[in-house]
Amino acid sequence: MSIDQEMGVGTDTTALGRLDLRSVCILRFAIGVTVAAALAFAIEWPLSFLLPLLTAVFLGMPLPGMTARQLMINTFYLLGAFALGLVFTLILLLYPLVYVLLLGLTLFHIYYLANRGGSFFLVLMSIIAILLLPMLAQTHDALATGVAQGFVGTGVLVLIMIWLSHWVLPDPLTDQSHTKRPGFQSGYSSVAAEAALKSTFVVLPLASLFIATEWSGQILVMIFAAIFTLSPQLAAGKAAGLKSLKATMAGGGVSLLFFYLLMAVPEFHFFLALLFLAALVFGLGIYSDRPSAPYYASTFTALLILVSTSMGEGADIESKFLMRLLFIALATLYVVWALAVLDRFWPNKTPG
Repeated sequence: MSIDQEMGVGTDTTALGRLDLRSVCILRFAIGVTVAAALAFAIEWPLSFLLPLLTAVFLGMPLPGMTARQLMINTFYLLGAFALGLVFTLILLLYPLVYVLLLGLTLFHIYYLANRGGSFFLVLMSIIAILLLPMLAQTHDALATGVAQGFVGTGVLVLIMIWLSHWVLPDPLTDQSHTKRPGFQSGYSSVAAEAALKSTFVVLPLASLFIATEWSGQILVMIFAAIFTLSPQLAAGKAAGLKSLKATMAGGGVSLLFFYLLMAVPEFHFFLALLFLAALVFGLGIYSDRPSAPYYASTFTALLILVSTSMGEGADIESKFLMRLLFIALATLYVVWALAVLDRFWPNKTPG
């Protein structure tokens, strides 16, 4: 059974036959993000802003659509990641020494999975869960539990939105470039293990410091550092940080324009039309062959974060932009410095 048959996609592609793969991806990205934003801002459940944000992240990646089976697998990944986060939060956090040791071991396995080509969704959700929930528990146990429930609920909606987006606008059947997912490297890999160990050495001290000092107000620094070290070579870590920094600056400028246009016409339908137009424009860049293509996805993510966190009454988008820029700069500096120290003193470097 083909992917399209399992997803319920028909073989009549008269309308889509006139569109190439790039055009379908751009249109799917714009429609998917706009529909997700419409649901999120119309209903406004806890953590609803994550729906358009995560939908944009995954629709902006060159991956094929999920089958019904893959949808269920990713749902179990989501549940497992936040169940693990709650174990660290509600049980292991009571025993600091055991907590730090097991956090280091878990981070190593997460990074090892990432470096072997494992599920990006599982890796991302696991990192967020084991770092975010314990930090929130420093404020109140119930807050971490509530965020976990809200994150799982929103995450399931994200998966459904991605699945529906590919079901409504599937890739053209004549194009095979998106029919296979990146392969998983089975068996032991010394290169992946070394990379995972470096990432763990960078993130673990920072996470332990934040937990010990209960510095939950700056958790973005730790989350950014953990994501940047998914590629723990010095050049890759620096490039990821600088890309995010430049993208945030660009996204901040676009966000200000978006925000002021919305203030001029404070209507929900105008917000959706403006977001759809922005998603189309950024989609053209995301699915282009330009060297700057990766910047467009990060810039649009910054746009969504800044706008969604500045929609409330009395919100100050300028200050949020500056604070986010500062957080990314701090995370970048820490990752570059820590990886430089590791590269200098690392024994018996594994050949590439």
